[in-house]
Amino acid sequence: MIDDRLLDAVGALAAAHRDAGRIPIIGVAGAQGSGKSTLATAAAVRLGGVALSLDDVYLTRAGRAALAGDAHPLFATRGPPGTHDLGLLKRTLGALQAAKPGDRTPLPSFDKLADERRAEPDWPVFEGRPTAIVLEGWCLGATPQSDQALAAPINALEREQDPDATWRRAVNARLGADYARLFDRLDALLFLKAPAFDVVLDWRCQQEAGLTGAPVTPARRAELATFIQYFERLSRHMLDGGVRADRIMTLDTDRRVMDGR
Repeated sequence: MIDDRLLDAVGALAAAHRDAGRIPIIGVAGAQGSGKSTLATAAAVRLGGVALSLDDVYLTRAGRAALAGDAHPLFATRGPPGTHDLGLLKRTLGALQAAKPGDRTPLPSFDKLADERRAEPDWPVFEGRPTAIVLEGWCLGATPQSDQALAAPINALEREQDPDATWRRAVNARLGADYARLFDRLDALLFLKAPAFDVVLDWRCQQEAGLTGAPVTPARRAELATFIQYFERLSRHMLDGGVRADRIMTLDTDRRVMDGR
């Protein structure tokens, strides 16, 4: 069940930015497993709009491999700023905002289990003109960190594979450039604030179990513990206030709303 306060919050943000003839873009941000996708989908249905996910515009494996060769090997793994095709997202947002009642707009789709973008003929299609676009993504609204904050590694991944901070500085640079321009395009942003980063592993395991229909094994949990280290720095930064959000809804460990502002 989705808390009505979350749906009401997205609806209120959309209503506040729905000028005549213009389709608002409302962002939903939050850590992995916080319920962003579920909320975005439900809110879009309620509003008569369309839900999009930042996860669905990840670069292809070939694209990430090329980036890893050019910039840093850690870019081969999807997740942080730099691993998305923001051009594709920009074109999709533009097509949806320009759509007419009879139009059909393909929506990018990424297969997380295969770690690859689906072929365009397999993408879902939105029919008509949406009343609102609800875009969800874990790092939406995140602000860049200072050089001082980037200096020291915060986990084993950074210590062992990014000791000179090349990767995290490159991620930070992307965040302050093309990602900042994407965030500026949002009319408003709702941030689902986890109680602490420590809950993210449990949430991510629950998310994967929902995708596969099978419990996460201890070995797979260990793999996911490594995977979320790619997200840890920026997730902690956002929890500490490094996010530009219009509404912040604080969740408990079971994703229930504790308070909102």
